[in-house]
Amino acid sequence: MSIERIQQQFRDSAELKLAALETLAAPIEAATELMFTALANNNKVLACGNGGSAADCQHFAAELIGRFERERPGLPAIALTTDSSILTAIGNDYDFNSIFAKQVRALGQPEDVLLAISTSGNSTNILAAIEEAHERDMTVVALTGRGGGKIRDALTELDVHICVPHERTARIQEVHLLAIHCLCDGIDAMLLGD
Repeated sequence: MSIERIQQQFRDSAELKLAALETLAAPIEAATELMFTALANNNKVLACGNGGSAADCQHFAAELIGRFERERPGLPAIALTTDSSILTAIGNDYDFNSIFAKQVRALGQPEDVLLAISTSGNSTNILAAIEEAHERDMTVVALTGRGGGKIRDALTELDVHICVPHERTARIQEVHLLAIHCLCDGIDAMLLGD
């Protein structure tokens, strides 16, 4: 690997983040307000995703339950990606496409928020979780890329879609992480002040 190749990775990431700034600021603000309202009303955020997006769910839940950058009481968030017994039991007894929807049905309450992360926007198990969230009168914040895929069409006017304008998974994931940090920072600012 050459220094030039590494430098190009940094440039590509920085350029996408700057290019996405105008497009994503408003939906990130809307998602922050949606999550803050739910949390302020004693509701919770459930998060689901696959692969790197699963890790992002865990990161998000850890920031809310622990803290982001300032001390505050923990906030209720659950990464639906972490319990291997639940995931394997549902995957084995039903199918992989049900692993998140079954958890949303068991844990989700009206006015909770589902954070649904899919770089392609086409993950079948994420689509099933979104459908179940709507059945439970929950709202959805979707983090996608590549135009939003099927998830874009599954969202309602009450949901928020944060769609990274890019095709490459690594770049989409980098912006998803920045969006997650913006959500955490925004929630803290609404709770604690600027």
